[in-house]
Amino acid sequence: QVQVVESGGGLVQTGGSLRLSCAASGRTFSSYTMGWFRQAPGKERVLVAQINWSGGRTSYADSVKGRFTISRDNAKNTVYLQMNSLKPEDTAVYYCNTNPSQNYYWGQGTQVTVSS
Repeated sequence: QVQVVESGGGLVQTGGSLRLSCAASGRTFSSYTMGWFRQAPGKERVLVAQINWSGGRTSYADSVKGRFTISRDNAKNTVYLQMNSLKPEDTAVYYCNTNPSQNYYWGQGTQVTVSS
């Protein structure tokens, strides 16, 4: 079973930027659509962005559209999330996994905290 390791989170002020990375083990990475998900305290985990296997097609939740950019490097088995113009409501633990079905073990995630 493939495992993922998310990194790049931290504490940032409103309007700041962060770049998250998700490194996956295994040879199947390049065949999957990958998604970034987030879970805020007391809320369910939700999808915020996804990218198809080639990187040629992306989609975003309305709440992050125009501020976040998802990309991938299949040679490195890594998917990225560039987050700009961060808002306090973006505060959450961010995870990556395949989408629409989550075929990988969930990682520990990376905490993003945006201060007002």
